[in-house]
Amino acid sequence: MAKIRSMKGVTRAAFGADAYGMPLPGPIPNPFPRTMGPNSMLYLQEVVDSGLTSDMVERFEKAFAAAVGARHCISTPGCNVALHLLFASLSFEPGDEVIVSPVTDFGSILGLCHEALIPVFPDTEPGSLNLSARTIEPCITDRTRAILVVHKSGLLCDMDPIMALAKAHGLFMADDACQTIFSTYKGRPVGTLADATAFSFDAEKTMGSDVGGALVTDDGELAERMRFLGYSRGAEMRPHFGRIHTEAGFAFRMAQCTAAICLAQLETIRDNVANRHRVMRRLYDRLGRIPGILPPSIPDYQEVFSCWMAGFGLDPKLIHCDAETFAQEMVRAGIPGVGLARYYLMPEGAAFLNEKAREHVYPYSMPPAGRDHSYSRENYPNAAHLLDHFVRWVISDRYTEQTVDLIVEIVETIARKYG
Repeated sequence: MAKIRSMKGVTRAAFGADAYGMPLPGPIPNPFPRTMGPNSMLYLQEVVDSGLTSDMVERFEKAFAAAVGARHCISTPGCNVALHLLFASLSFEPGDEVIVSPVTDFGSILGLCHEALIPVFPDTEPGSLNLSARTIEPCITDRTRAILVVHKSGLLCDMDPIMALAKAHGLFMADDACQTIFSTYKGRPVGTLADATAFSFDAEKTMGSDVGGALVTDDGELAERMRFLGYSRGAEMRPHFGRIHTEAGFAFRMAQCTAAICLAQLETIRDNVANRHRVMRRLYDRLGRIPGILPPSIPDYQEVFSCWMAGFGLDPKLIHCDAETFAQEMVRAGIPGVGLARYYLMPEGAAFLNEKAREHVYPYSMPPAGRDHSYSRENYPNAAHLLDHFVRWVISDRYTEQTVDLIVEIVETIARKYG
């Protein structure tokens, strides 16, 4: 009989609205329920009326690719899936290394782990949620095959130096834009800054559309490879027989109903992003005037700031309480969904990586790994320190300037209490 690991005493993680216990009372708008595009029901009805023969997925893919300025869009059931499909399509070898932002969600590395690739995490820049070309370069080895940067909390990494570094070493360059859809870098939209870009349409994201994701690229050969593995499950059609599965592919197709909602949300995303850009710049500017509050710095090269998560650091020299206490005070004062960000330190949050690396479990055995790996938090002092003193929350698409003023008033009151 198969032995199943006991789940007794395990509290499973929740996602979407369930993760935040919405709705919560208070003066600040909740992230949920989401504002839906006016044509959502029209497109869903079209799927139903067609008897599931509509071309909704193809319509969304063409519309989204055009909107972000890419040649190809491959839609998927989620962003985790999109990144998994990407790295499965690149035909790397077990034990090959991919450099990944250390401050991210597990979805950024899920596909790497399942493809027996080894994530390597540089540190972030001091006081920043993001890595840079300077922090990436020392991590490049003869086994490095790709770089995956994550634009955390809507803050774009400085892509030109990172792309130059990738090209100099012959590395594939990907970016995870789940938190920064329709932002721009030096006049160029996200989705055109790397060899491939992943997006998320999960419920809490800026273009929240239930659960969904996509990968965009200008590389037609890569796009067709992803469609073969992700849509056709690695199967070719052979005359007089039918499907021949020449590779172990996936059933990673976006559902028509998800595509319908995505298409409707795409029609309203520009106004959504414009509002977030306006209110979040106001929020971070005003929070930055409060002693002990350290909001992220929006870089000068980022003209459009699109995010779904707000947050700030606490200066422990001026704020005499821990981040958890401060977050709890914010919730009690009426800001929904405030919590910690420590789990975003992925080398520590993905505990199984530490265990595999320490015990030299495949792919950390040698071969296929080319060296020992360690994921101790001491390797990431900048990222660890920042996240130890960081609070974050999911913002609503209904935030206004008045909402910002209320949040600032609440934060300032708490800061004075513990200052």
